[in-house]
Amino acid sequence: MVARPAPPAQAPAPRTQGAEALLKRLEWTVIRRLDGLLQGDYRTLWRGAGLDLADLREYQHSDDVRHIDWNVTARLNQPYVRQFTEDRELAAWFLVDLSASVDFGSSALGKRDVAREFVGVLARLLTRHGNRVGALLYGTAVDTVLPARGGRVHVLELLQRMAARPERSAPGATDLRELLRAAQRIVKRRSSVFVISDFISAPGWEAALARLALRHDVTAVRLFDPLEMELPDLGLVTMMDAESGEQLAVDTHERGFRERFVAAAQRREAALLGALARAGVDTLELATDGDLMDAILRFADLRKQRSRLANWSGKPGRAGVGAHLSSIGVSPA
Repeated sequence: MVARPAPPAQAPAPRTQGAEALLKRLEWTVIRRLDGLLQGDYRTLWRGAGLDLADLREYQHSDDVRHIDWNVTARLNQPYVRQFTEDRELAAWFLVDLSASVDFGSSALGKRDVAREFVGVLARLLTRHGNRVGALLYGTAVDTVLPARGGRVHVLELLQRMAARPERSAPGATDLRELLRAAQRIVKRRSSVFVISDFISAPGWEAALARLALRHDVTAVRLFDPLEMELPDLGLVTMMDAESGEQLAVDTHERGFRERFVAAAQRREAALLGALARAGVDTLELATDGDLMDAILRFADLRKQRSRLANWSGKPGRAGVGAHLSSIGVSPA
């Protein structure tokens, strides 16, 4: 059971905001600033699929094995992968977990609100440059599939579909395997895939995520609320399992209980981050009390650093693989 304080009655959450109003607000407050800061860099961050061979480099653990050049590998006695000239246009897919645990939030924004804002920002940034976005929405099953299309109207439809769901999701155990397996069936062409979830799920999703990452460029967008990590001294409160509805009264004034809560949260955190790392995916963490633009910029910096490491050996003064092969008489083609 994942226990958390039952949310108090509060004013209507931002999720009630209409799709048009939400997108206009995001365009003025976040997208315009991000679009300028990321201009010229978004091809590096979210690459499309290409056909023209550009270079070769040494194989790294996260590379797609289908890109290994076996002729060059045999000549040099170590694996090399082909790099292709990337198409400017790409398809991005949002796999959005909207299960009961995502309804939680201890402040004005809940995890579902943060997910909706993230989708709005990324979808609009991508479609403004001619790319296409699609989505799979999961409650207790994958109940909505939006094909990848471009344009502002399509982004509005996606946001409206997310907002049209019930204020409180139906209780039930989350199984992210269903969402990830559905994506494997539906998303045929290599794409950028964003798995947006708090990853509170039945076990077994890790293998499905790793298989998805073999074909696509996958980013895990992990949603969390600070109250899930550490409890303040609130006295006697009611803890509720968001997915089963089970409630339990606990005394948060007891220091030992708060310490055990933090220790359990840290164990879950370590296990989750380890599972995401083993799956070979990038991770972007979004807190309900955080700044969305800052989080995206930090993630963009990490992606650019990883891209530079993937294209260079990391040793000072060493040329690219193409130049190295030419120097020893091996053609990259």
